[in-house]
Amino acid sequence: MLMPAIDFALAPVQDLHRDRTSRIHTVLKASSAPARSTATVYCLAHHALEGAETAARAGDTATFDWYRAHPDANASALSTHTVVGPRIVVAPGPEGMLRSPLSETPYYLLGPDTAAAAGELQELAAVAYAMGARAGFAGLLADHAVVACLLRRKNLGDTLISWSITRLPGTVFCDHVGDPAVLGRDLVHEAGHNWLNDALNATACKISDETEFYSPWRKTSRPAFGFLHACWAFPLTMIYTARVLRDTAGPTRDFLAAYLEQQRGLLAATAEDHPRALALITDAALRERLRAVHDEALSL
Repeated sequence: MLMPAIDFALAPVQDLHRDRTSRIHTVLKASSAPARSTATVYCLAHHALEGAETAARAGDTATFDWYRAHPDANASALSTHTVVGPRIVVAPGPEGMLRSPLSETPYYLLGPDTAAAAGELQELAAVAYAMGARAGFAGLLADHAVVACLLRRKNLGDTLISWSITRLPGTVFCDHVGDPAVLGRDLVHEAGHNWLNDALNATACKISDETEFYSPWRKTSRPAFGFLHACWAFPLTMIYTARVLRDTAGPTRDFLAAYLEQQRGLLAATAEDHPRALALITDAALRERLRAVHDEALSL
């Protein structure tokens, strides 16, 4: 069953995507990229920018020139068809991940040696995107989960680690268990982080680090920025999970139901502090989006 779509459209974010992409292409003096959605071109431009900068620092002229000639990071040759548009699904393995001052966590850049993930992983991702779209998250996944890096294959019940980094908006990094319903949850979570980073930048919201709030997920006090991110991304996964439970069965259903129950308790612990943290968001439209999602998740 198709669930009501959640509206993630925010005009300043779309303006940010267009402006930042234009600036990157100007810096790279890049040749024209194939026509794609604004958000997709924005994501791919950041891979090209980071790849070109890394190549320039290493004195690798051939790779630098490749990125200038491929401002879409050769996405056309890597794309997987999904209901939210062409996606780039890769599985670089530990040896393909990079570490640098760019990020506290490992990351991956699309480049001249990138190959698409194996067919079964592309299919896994395509079904996960479809489940997310049916649950009402098509807009979020279309614009903020353009590149999916599938990492370690784990067993259901293992700790799954996923992340995103601000320098590669629209890219998500996820462990997986080979189950699209679980992968869909983590795609929504990381796409949510990407959306909020863009929304804060686009609306020029500068959140002071002086005020901290207790985060039940980290079991410690965190600056408002991290607290608000958690109070946005985890509620999104709660809404997704509640909506897809009817489409799951057996161990997957048990796993997701237990996850939802756990998250209910954690989110309840933020009910008092969340309005105070929201007061630090100066943009009214953004503040209302964050409040509405938090409230919906609290009601589950």
